[in-house]
Amino acid sequence: QVQLVQSGGGLVQAGGSLRLSCATSGRTFSNYAMAWFRQAPGKEREFVAGISMSGASTFYMDSVKGRFTISRNNDENTAYLQMNSLRPEDTAVYYCAASTLLSRRSQEYDYWGQGTQVTVSS
Repeated sequence: QVQLVQSGGGLVQAGGSLRLSCATSGRTFSNYAMAWFRQAPGKEREFVAGISMSGASTFYMDSVKGRFTISRNNDENTAYLQMNSLRPEDTAVYYCAASTLLSRRSQEYDYWGQGTQVTVSS
């Protein structure tokens, strides 16, 4: 079992920044790829960003490229999502997730954080 506990998020004006954290425990963090997903009201959960087990590879959904950065610290068992130049359309509940397979598909992720609200006002 892997436990994921999220922190960060909140309310910010358009153009602002937030950082989300995802602290893990239970098993060897470096054995898992990590990802961030988000879900807006009335919409399906969508992939935002993913990072490989070592941190050497990252990938993003097109609309956040150049604005969001996913990272991880394997010594601290924590993953991060730095979000800059936030837009109202980024408003959603954000979830971190862990999997033994790096994927954009939520079905591949076995463990999930509790979710955290990000609201961007215009």
